[in-house]
Amino acid sequence: MQLAGRRILIDPVFSSYASPIFFANRAFPGSNVYTAADIPDIDVLIMSHDHWDHLDYPTIMALKDKIKEIVCPLGVGEYFETWGFDTAHLHEEDWDTDIEVFPDFHVHVLPSQHFSGRLLKQNATQWASFAIVMPQRKVYYSGDSGYGAHFRTIGEQFGGFDLALMENGQYDRQWHRIHMLPDETAQAAADLQARYVLPAHNSKFSLARHKWQAPLQDLTAASRGAAWRLLTPEIGEKISLWSPNGGSEWWNRSV
Repeated sequence: MQLAGRRILIDPVFSSYASPIFFANRAFPGSNVYTAADIPDIDVLIMSHDHWDHLDYPTIMALKDKIKEIVCPLGVGEYFETWGFDTAHLHEEDWDTDIEVFPDFHVHVLPSQHFSGRLLKQNATQWASFAIVMPQRKVYYSGDSGYGAHFRTIGEQFGGFDLALMENGQYDRQWHRIHMLPDETAQAAADLQARYVLPAHNSKFSLARHKWQAPLQDLTAASRGAAWRLLTPEIGEKISLWSPNGGSEWWNRSV
């Protein structure tokens, strides 16, 4: 994203697998459009938690010289310290913390309903959602989260958002407490009082049994009649919050 002249990158993964094992959690065909070499200098890197499909060592190291500031929840900063990042530019904070990364550019670390862990070590680090707040705009990123009361609380706390980047994809009814179903994503967007919603987490890695296009199809259906507008840009398509075109149902071309 580019907001108030600042470039923000969230949970980048340019690898073909979301796992330490090369054949597990594969990327969907056609989803690896970009590499780290395509990414410009980044003012703020936001990391939601330490799962392999969000915190990817090869990607982070390829971007290392381009990253100015890092915002992450408690414990996640230890990875960046171990990987040689300058701790003076590392903002590692607990839930409900307001970080003024730049003048008039705040990132709030907020609750989410998920878990963390790599290999055998579970829940040693925190997971989070985020609000990016500037005088002109307010943007929310859900991180990975099941549906919960925190969405309504956050919506009331910030008085709504111009844009909500919402987890929508890689879900199953047996574990919807940690990943929302599309109708729950729609309800969470309403709770947040979002004006526009851009789905995330839906078209990169195959972590669930549903077809890759199902999250976009189902959220589109759940969005009909909503108070907010759904934005569905194709991979690489630009969207402007000043005059969003919404995107097309591009995923149906591959059904």
